[in-house]
Amino acid sequence: MRRHVLAAVAASMLGLVACEDHSPVDSWTRASGSLALSLDDAFLYVVDADTGVLAVVDTARGEKVGEVKVGQGPERVVVGPDDTVYVSNRAERSVSVVRRGQWSEAARVQVGVEPMGLAVSPKGDTLYVVNSTALDTTEHGTLMAVDTASLTVRWELPVGEEPRGIALVDGGRRALVSLFKHSDMVTVDLSDSHQPRLMKERTDLYARANIDGEPQEGDIFVPQVRALFRPRGMSDVVVTPDGKRAFSPALWAREDPLAPAGSDPGGSLYGGGGPCNTAGVVAPGLVTFDTDDGSPRVDDIDRCRPPPDDEPDFPPSTLVSPERSHPIQGPVAAAVDPSGLWIFVVNRETDNVAILPTDRRSGADLSNSRLSSVRQLVRVGSGPSGIALTRDGRKAYVYNAFDHTVTTLVNDASGNVANVRAEGVPVAIVGDVLSPQAAAGRKLFYSALDSRMTSSSVAASCASCHLDGREDGHVWGFPDGLRQTPSLAGRKVTQTSPFHWSGEFDTLRDFMDATVRGRMGGTALDGVMVAQLSAFIDAIPTPDNPYRHDAPTPAQARGEAVFQKAGCATCHEGATFTNNQQADVGTFNVGGTLPDDASVRSKGLNTPSLLGLARTAPYLHDGSAPSLKDRLLRNRQSNKHGDTSSLTSAEVDDLVEYLRML
Repeated sequence: MRRHVLAAVAASMLGLVACEDHSPVDSWTRASGSLALSLDDAFLYVVDADTGVLAVVDTARGEKVGEVKVGQGPERVVVGPDDTVYVSNRAERSVSVVRRGQWSEAARVQVGVEPMGLAVSPKGDTLYVVNSTALDTTEHGTLMAVDTASLTVRWELPVGEEPRGIALVDGGRRALVSLFKHSDMVTVDLSDSHQPRLMKERTDLYARANIDGEPQEGDIFVPQVRALFRPRGMSDVVVTPDGKRAFSPALWAREDPLAPAGSDPGGSLYGGGGPCNTAGVVAPGLVTFDTDDGSPRVDDIDRCRPPPDDEPDFPPSTLVSPERSHPIQGPVAAAVDPSGLWIFVVNRETDNVAILPTDRRSGADLSNSRLSSVRQLVRVGSGPSGIALTRDGRKAYVYNAFDHTVTTLVNDASGNVANVRAEGVPVAIVGDVLSPQAAAGRKLFYSALDSRMTSSSVAASCASCHLDGREDGHVWGFPDGLRQTPSLAGRKVTQTSPFHWSGEFDTLRDFMDATVRGRMGGTALDGVMVAQLSAFIDAIPTPDNPYRHDAPTPAQARGEAVFQKAGCATCHEGATFTNNQQADVGTFNVGGTLPDDASVRSKGLNTPSLLGLARTAPYLHDGSAPSLKDRLLRNRQSNKHGDTSSLTSAEVDDLVEYLRML
């Protein structure tokens, strides 16, 4: 077991003390992600996405005492006020119901596509389920209410594109729902149990994070060039005990051009020019929201400006490690201690948990040369995906998804000094079902810690852009032009040489070597590592698709004929839907601030696979097409992207339906 480098901190300041009064359902988020605790903390519930298992751990004995087979790809778990356990099965469009003590599945409720976030009403009569997409469209996800007595769906409400996390506030009368790829927060009014309504579809998060104007007194950092950052990967929502603040782990992605001049001294494209106190252009963050009106409370990301004197302070919007050699990256889950003073953030890509204040970014106990607001950085196992704190705040459990183990963290109080540390041997939950090659490749893919893959100044992993092995919906300003992140999931990527949008890499090793060393600051990438990464990429599950049915619909069948008529199959052929050739389809940028490089324009773009199109908007190499129909109609008279000028409106609609099912 790894040694843990921890900083001492006063127990009273950490707030790791017992709370005397508790309602049947905790009024704050003490667990998120793949872990939850029973109401009396006697049992820890762990979901493992690889094996489709809910494991039950006796916390007093530190032993696994039960295993429940649930649906495929379980991601989240939550406990109701009657100690009923609910599990969202992401790969099966269902929620499993497990009764305490029975350790078997009592029921399985059919919900939407890729269910993720779960919450139970304070009375326990309603289970709220966040579905990544609706059953009939990928244009929005939904919030669904399930009656816990009858296990029937009461209502379903559209809540924006790719929602992910949920937290209840105001006594369960409102819900905060996080949007994942194009990150923001949605507020839903739940006061009428039969007629929910959207109170706020989006916030001004992006505008607040990128305040323009002249530098002001107190600015800690003023860049030489105007930099813009967009939030992505907002995976969860957690709430403080007083219900006044909510926090969402997120990533900040640089939006303006990534020029070589902005790279770090090592020459890595992803290094340098990061937001507030960070070095890399993909930076870990924690976004604060005021639950009264759902508005964000972020500092100016690019200038690191402190809050106004007349406003309460809040945590920094970027997470900076207090240790130069051990970065923070990939925040995916969080929990708040019972005092409400401290938040524990789980970082999947750097195998650690950051503990920082919920109401400030400075203080004598936080002083260090790196300007970090993290009080402690605790090492855990590989790929942590969830955390649960006991009611008294003296213990925390972390699930290491890639090791399939649970690490127990304890507050070892001695006088006025507390030391959060790992206790005992991690508890084994299940065995690994991935092949040894794919399992090793997954650790490489998600690592922003392994020096072979990235430098400590860049601290980026493959997953920093390819969220969940898919894509981030972001358009990057590379030196050769605007490039959107392509999805890797279910696309048979290893069979589609050459690689990259420009097709300049003949082998996957060439492409990975250029990416790892030239962009991420890694030091090595040998044949073994390439084979491991390739094995994992091939194993990434295909995203669920509401347009894919047992048999094509009439519109999809007609659309397949249109696909042939328009000559789409000339380039998008075979099982991978690409001929692996270069082509100019009339989409190059020849003007503007970041035109496509002339050498790229002369050769054409690499024909991409069409697999999984329904979940990968925006489209084209520069992300300029917000929808498939928009792409088909734009410049259609040129016939450079298939014979589209002769298609009728009905044929275009049918073609879209066919493309969506791929």
